[in-house]
Amino acid sequence: MAQEYEKLNLNERKDKGKSKARSLRRDGMVPGIYYFHGEQNVNLQIDKKNLYHAINTGQHVFEVEMKGETQYVTIKGIQYHPVTDEVLHIDLMRVNMSEKMNFTIPISLEGEAEGVKEGGVLSQILTSIEVNCLPTSVPDSIVVDISNMELNSNMTIDDIVDIPEDVEIISDLESTIATVAPPKEEEEPVLEELEEGEEGEEGEEGEEGVEGEASTDKEQSGTSKDDNKEGDSKDVSDSGSE
Repeated sequence: MAQEYEKLNLNERKDKGKSKARSLRRDGMVPGIYYFHGEQNVNLQIDKKNLYHAINTGQHVFEVEMKGETQYVTIKGIQYHPVTDEVLHIDLMRVNMSEKMNFTIPISLEGEAEGVKEGGVLSQILTSIEVNCLPTSVPDSIVVDISNMELNSNMTIDDIVDIPEDVEIISDLESTIATVAPPKEEEEPVLEELEEGEEGEEGEEGEEGVEGEASTDKEQSGTSKDDNKEGDSKDVSDSGSE
């Protein structure tokens, strides 16, 4: 049975410019370009709902009608809106179904790692992989079994076992796909506590200081009074002698 490919409904676009492109997007269309080596580029427009549906199928090769002929294309570039993630522009490249070419394929992790069962944390480092194959042999994804991953272990591209036939991996084989690390321990906040009796000693010193200040004031007051008495006595004596 021949493989079926999702069809993209597209039309040639004659008007160019940013204002025309914005107008197309308001009408539910996505501007794009179609190209193939040795041929002239073609500006086109695609129905947005049809495009989103095709992308969500996970396929990498799509069927199109160009100049009355059935052809096959792959998405070579997508421009997204930085805030809404809406597709703003798309690049389609025609593929020759009998020639091998490079494709970017998503990585799908399968199973539960032994290290995760022991409380470890799984981190996926690599989400896609570069492969070379015929357009008729492009896998939807590369499945990676992580069941045997233990704590403090990692898995590289070289560890992938299930690789489809006629598919060659061209990414660096030493690239890390996933790791399993021990959970990070939460540090408890350290509260500074006063040593027992420290506050009381400060209080006693304060009281002693107050009492000392009071005693000094009393002594100064008494001395002043005595000085005044001596001055009065001298005055009386002096007046008597006169």
